[in-house]
Amino acid sequence: MTKVDLRKRNLPLASRLFLSHLLVVMVAVMSLVIIGKVSSPRYFVVRLEELEGTGFRLRFARTELLHGFESAWFRGTVWSVVVSTTAAGGLSYWVSKRIMQRLTEMEQITQKFAAGQLDARLPASDIPELQRLGVSFNRMAASLEDVEQRRRELISDLTHELRTPLTVVRGYLEELADGGVEPSTEIYTRLARETRRLERLVNDLQELSKAEAGYLPINLQPVNLSPLLQALIEKFSDQILEDGPVLQLKCPSQLPPVLADIDRVEQVLVNLLGNAIRYTTQGAITIRTSTQSRKLWIAVSDTGIGIAQADLPHVFERFWRADRSRDRHSGGTGIGLAISRRLIELQDGQIFVESQLGKGSTFYFFLPLA
Repeated sequence: MTKVDLRKRNLPLASRLFLSHLLVVMVAVMSLVIIGKVSSPRYFVVRLEELEGTGFRLRFARTELLHGFESAWFRGTVWSVVVSTTAAGGLSYWVSKRIMQRLTEMEQITQKFAAGQLDARLPASDIPELQRLGVSFNRMAASLEDVEQRRRELISDLTHELRTPLTVVRGYLEELADGGVEPSTEIYTRLARETRRLERLVNDLQELSKAEAGYLPINLQPVNLSPLLQALIEKFSDQILEDGPVLQLKCPSQLPPVLADIDRVEQVLVNLLGNAIRYTTQGAITIRTSTQSRKLWIAVSDTGIGIAQADLPHVFERFWRADRSRDRHSGGTGIGLAISRRLIELQDGQIFVESQLGKGSTFYFFLPLA
């Protein structure tokens, strides 16, 4: 098949719509003309015979009347065909142009979106099908824009986080190579600490990436969290110094089963308890549970340094720290709470925080009852 044949067959959508509408009108008009041509004279003759039966003398004028009727019918039909075809053609052209205008707008918006203008959105349409298509596209565009924004933020945050340990490692290595400092156990310990920090950061980033993308395996099943809470209390109590905070559990001896992944719940609680111990030097750290509206609530409260009200909206953001120097010194990566939030969401729950500066913080989340 030649290129000319392909061009003839691949007509634009507007031409196809116009021709299809026009073809429908022509078929309707031709059907009307043929049926009228066949049936109308016959019905007219029948009517004349009925009139003659009532006393009218139309025998000698019947032929002239029939010719007059056919002539009038023909003229009327011609004008009807002309008017109807013109009106249908104009209406078809208007409808085709209207649809093509919306499709052209969609093409322009998608080209902008493909060129990197991710805030481009399709306008609303009064055609239901195009409106549904536009809503679906805008929803997809918003999702992709959010993914791109998260990617940029992640790269920016990751660059910032890697810069400090890499600078420290490079500085010590250059000094050791130039002979500016003598090799010692303390220097090697610092280098090992920074490399461990880099390793933790990479591992946490990998897990956060999987969690945000929904690739983390979540094994939801009915579980009883009471043994887990008691085991965590015993585990972390051994890590607290004698003059440190008191770790206590306040919950009923029997908890209703929840639909959750017990390993992921343990990961969240370990992170929350670890943060509480890190920022609480005295007082108490308490785990509480309660049941309400088919949900099991678990709260981890401490009497530590607390979080300022202005900082609370940023607590679950990646790499956010209220006290950056303190958190780096303690070895945190700054994304544990972001991972915890995503893990809770993957189990159909939500996590919240309440805090007062200098009085302590409370992180609490719920899981659906089984």
